[in-house]
Amino acid sequence: MQSSIITTVFLPLALGVIMLGLGLSLTLADFRRVVVYPRAVFVGLACQMLLLPAICFGIARGFGLPPELAVGLMLLAASPGGATANLFSHLAKGDVALNITLTAVNSVLSLFALPFIVNLSLEAFMGAGKAIPLQFDKVIQVFAIVLVPVSIGMLIRAKKRPLADQLDKPVRILSAVFLLLVIASAVAKERANLGGFFRQVGLAALAFNLASMTVGYFVPLLLKVERKQSIAIGMEIGIHNGTLAIAIASAPTLLNNSTMAIPPAIYSLIMFFTAGAFGWLVSRRGAEPAAAPVASSPRDE
Repeated sequence: MQSSIITTVFLPLALGVIMLGLGLSLTLADFRRVVVYPRAVFVGLACQMLLLPAICFGIARGFGLPPELAVGLMLLAASPGGATANLFSHLAKGDVALNITLTAVNSVLSLFALPFIVNLSLEAFMGAGKAIPLQFDKVIQVFAIVLVPVSIGMLIRAKKRPLADQLDKPVRILSAVFLLLVIASAVAKERANLGGFFRQVGLAALAFNLASMTVGYFVPLLLKVERKQSIAIGMEIGIHNGTLAIAIASAPTLLNNSTMAIPPAIYSLIMFFTAGAFGWLVSRRGAEPAAAPVASSPRDE
């Protein structure tokens, strides 16, 4: 009974509050901003939607993860970036406006990419016939738990800006508390197997986390995206929305598999430490070079 209440009531409520908090920080301008720096947005979305699932698949295969844990890691790869990426990007001197735009666009695109990637993962790791038909009601459920709260938050910000500003901090705090409780509930449900799961998927989750931030930072740099925007992309695709992945894995009306929720839970614990280290490294590395162009760019050239 306790598990049923957690999965049917608490998980959707927790996710709703977290996505409401995201919506309170978004405006329509965040979507229109795509045209301001299309290269950075396109590269970030390509890394998120194409490279990361492929890398995650290779990691799951390479580490020989059990089928359900492999699908759980792939579910995380298909999830959009988390709102916490904005904070880490700010601390690392990244382009926070780009983070907000990528989060907004990713949240919409994930409605279509998530079911597709999850079904491919179910087929690949659990065998033929295990995929869930992409029924209209399933898409509506994902839409409801992701986009509806975000839309409500955006509406509040558009119509009642002072109220949105007042709600922002308490909702962020509540979101952080809910995130910890969601992870704790997933861990508690599988506590008997947690040690084995951590041995099986802990290193794979760490490898995927490091690969996400590395790809998100260096691929944009190689494609001539500005360093500040590369930091933002690295944070955006390195800090996944683990709560969304846990909710989809655990919800009785969706995957209804608590084992699949373990990789996102472990990843969510790891990513805050690695993101902090990554932000410290890139902010230190860029401190001196950032000043060089100013001194070496004569006005008369």
